Amino acid sequence: MPPQLRELPHFFHQCDTPDVVAMVVEMINKLIAHNDSIRVTHNNLTRFHSRAAPSITLYDYISRIVKYASIEKSVLIFLLIYIDRACERHRHFTISSLTVHRFIISAVTAGSKAVSDIYCTNTHFAKVGGVSVLELNLLEVELCAMLEWHLAVSADVIQQYYSNLVRISSGYSTAAPPDSVGGSGGVPLSVVVVGTAGGGEEPGSMSYIPYARSGS
Repeated sequence: MPPQLRELPHFFHQCDTPDVVAMVVEMINKLIAHNDSIRVTHNNLTRFHSRAAPSITLYDYISRIVKYASIEKSVLIFLLIYIDRACERHRHFTISSLTVHRFIISAVTAGSKAVSDIYCTNTHFAKVGGVSVLELNLLEVELCAMLEWHLAVSADVIQQYYSNLVRISSGYSTAAPPDSVGGSGGVPLSVVVVGTAGGGEEPGSMSYIPYARSGS
């Protein structure tokens, strides 16, 4: 008998933050599991790379940020959107165990400023994220440049990402939408950068995960 899925609200802003964290972490961990097989070279090395993977788990890291920096649920979903946008513009970039923590703290820092006039200082974000203020400042600028300063996200896009995220999660289902809400079109959920045919170590063409299409 298949495990029973826990039903979540149809709209992302009604979902409890721990559930959003769990689904986002599950999705990013899938990317990491794939991309950790890609060898780091001079061509794909970025400011987001650490010398070694941090010992803190991704779930604990994001949960720590949420706890001490009061992150909005929309910013958590921004993490996946920013990953998509970064990979669309920079084919060599991958989210791996070496890049994910620095990418996340910079994305949370920039994303919080994109959605609210009230947010934590970079000094506070740096302390929570375990990096120096100078490093976070550089990471934030690097992220903004990678995204071509395309930081804003519409509510419709956030909702589409949330709906797809629930649909592909292993432990959740979503409540039926209200009758007044129509269907939404397809939207990419997260990007995996696949290796080339010559061994699978070098970054190759981007491939959207097949189940990242809504309404299919």
